[in-house]
Amino acid sequence: MSHSEIWKYGVPFMIFVLGGSYALREFTEIRYKYKRTQDLKLREELQKEGMEMKQPGEITLEKEYEKLKEMDLDNWENIRISRPWEESENTKA
Repeated sequence: MSHSEIWKYGVPFMIFVLGGSYALREFTEIRYKYKRTQDLKLREELQKEGMEMKQPGEITLEKEYEKLKEMDLDNWENIRISRPWEESENTKA
């Protein structure tokens, strides 16, 4: 492989790979920064309305299992709701 081929194909390829990696890191970092600010805004809005989001440690698999054990899961009834396309037919008639 000659030096001209390295400059023609190898260097642009390496720039593309390394530059792409750097660009992807920056773009994903922006996404996560934006998500954190949105989460904080949501928490503040909920607190203003008197609601609070539970902390991750407050909900555990064991607590949820205990709630399910208390429920009667054997006696239930399947209730079919009307679908959007059925509602539009019913309102036309």
